Amino acid sequence: MIEIGLAGKPNAGKSTFFKAATLVDVDIANYPFTTIEPNVGVGYVRVECVCKELGIDCNQCIDGWRFIPIKLIDVAGLVPEAHKGRGLGNEFLDNLRQSEAIIHVVDASGSTDAEGNEVGVGERDPKEDVKFLYHELDMWLFNILKKNWNKIVRRIQMERKDPARFIEEQLAGLGFKEWQVKESLRIVNKQISEFNDEDLMIFAKELRKRRMKMVIAANKADKAPEELMRKLMEIDEIVVPTSAAYELVLRLAAKNGYIKYLPGDSDFEILKELNEKQKKALEAIKSYMQKYNGTGVQKAINSVVFDLLDYIVVYPVEDENKYTDTKGNVLPDALLVKKGTTARQLAYLIHTDIGKHFIYAVDAKKKMRIAEDYELKHNDVVKIVSSA
Repeated sequence: MIEIGLAGKPNAGKSTFFKAATLVDVDIANYPFTTIEPNVGVGYVRVECVCKELGIDCNQCIDGWRFIPIKLIDVAGLVPEAHKGRGLGNEFLDNLRQSEAIIHVVDASGSTDAEGNEVGVGERDPKEDVKFLYHELDMWLFNILKKNWNKIVRRIQMERKDPARFIEEQLAGLGFKEWQVKESLRIVNKQISEFNDEDLMIFAKELRKRRMKMVIAANKADKAPEELMRKLMEIDEIVVPTSAAYELVLRLAAKNGYIKYLPGDSDFEILKELNEKQKKALEAIKSYMQKYNGTGVQKAINSVVFDLLDYIVVYPVEDENKYTDTKGNVLPDALLVKKGTTARQLAYLIHTDIGKHFIYAVDAKKKMRIAEDYELKHNDVVKIVSSA
């Protein structure tokens, strides 16, 4: 399952975002370090189910929408100098290394200072919070590299090792790939034996850019001044105007049968009689959703998985004519795979033995055999034939 980290300073709305996305009970309060241990829950990406295209009923989707699970990790709030261990910095950074990408929940309203304490709306520039996370991650990686750099250089020289491959091995526990190391070394454009601290800092920054990709959830957008929102939208990242608090209200109201609402919808339908206070609250939410085409929570999750990480959805089946598994379930599984995944690689993802004994694959839509190196496309329905 894909793991996405939720990062941000205390009181930015991270835990509210997490609860809205997962409906897991977590502590939510307006003071720093409400989250101490990381909260782990299941969120979902939302896609149009392929059953619409095929003209069949699958009973696996809701109103034609498929919700595919991913893991969300809500880590402790980050404070300045976390890379030195301040606050819960070590735990924060250690938890983030598990994540494939990050949703950085930023207080777009500018109503919390660098430490997460409440200030007046607009008193802090949220762009500073974005820079602050970059800096902490860069310094964390720099310190890891600095600690062992001389030893790494000696080993590479003495044993004539490939620098990118050897450094990737040293950073394997942080989830780095060889190509990320190679590209980052190319940017520095020096022999590793000539690296000074400045070069090492550039190297750390380039590594972070490639490994710790992020989407900015511009949270509390419902009360954010237009000027601050405009500045945030100029950042060279995917920025999604978000109101986690509004999403949480909608999810709970839908769960209790007051409204009809699916995560990611741009509107909702009221199903029960409401009192004046409830009506007023929902009117404010509806107005916000019309402005931003939804609350932003689902869009932020989808943006990470599909726009940032380049995943697609494929549907493995056993019967290419009925689109079923061995038990007759129609389109039982929807798998998230990286763009460029081949038919044989899909077989391995389903089960190692199926991959090892792969014979061929079938495009169930076209009823045609496809080569083992065929690169899967979004919404492909595939039968794997294996001797396993």
